[in-house]
Amino acid sequence: MIAAVIFDLDGVLLESEQVWNEAKRELVEERGGSWRDSAPRDMMGMSSPEWSAYLRDELGLDMDGAAISDAVVARLEAIYRERLPWIDGAREAVERMAAGWPLGLASSSNREIIDLFLALSGLAELFAVTLSSEQVARGKPAPDVYLEAARRLGVRPGDCLAVEDSENGIRAAKAAGMCVVVLPNTEWPPRGDALELADEVIGSMHELSPVPFRDR
Repeated sequence: MIAAVIFDLDGVLLESEQVWNEAKRELVEERGGSWRDSAPRDMMGMSSPEWSAYLRDELGLDMDGAAISDAVVARLEAIYRERLPWIDGAREAVERMAAGWPLGLASSSNREIIDLFLALSGLAELFAVTLSSEQVARGKPAPDVYLEAARRLGVRPGDCLAVEDSENGIRAAKAAGMCVVVLPNTEWPPRGDALELADEVIGSMHELSPVPFRDR
């Protein structure tokens, strides 16, 4: 039986993948690096130490990892304070699922961004556990962030429902042994072999409901 629901953030609750990538691209180009069209997909699911190292080592950004992360986060914070880029139906989906189960948040976003989202959204009290992949050893597609979220929720990973959008996120949740509902990312949709791992695919967050999972 499902004992807890764990949401991803970017691409599931916020339409923010493009915002992140634009902030990274601008920083790379301002500092003389070379952006690649493949960079957004390459970085999907990476923790902040991982994508900061990618920008430095692969794209030639001449800054140390901590400074890269801080610079990108500052750009994101300014955008979020103006307006959170909600995915349609996401807030209501969180509220519906919270009525049935304890909730977790397992995101590749930096801890500061997660905390800002919680403060601005007014949803902090609905999440029993929130975790950034920078708080575990490996980012997605490794299962670390989902395993740790389940541990903190006090439930078995196999009793969790994860809500994801990306290829690496799907792989991370399935590697943790979770049931996975997927809202495919519109900009970088998961490829077929990853999407086939999903237990359910939805077309919008309006479709996410406790009803199909109450007896699982």
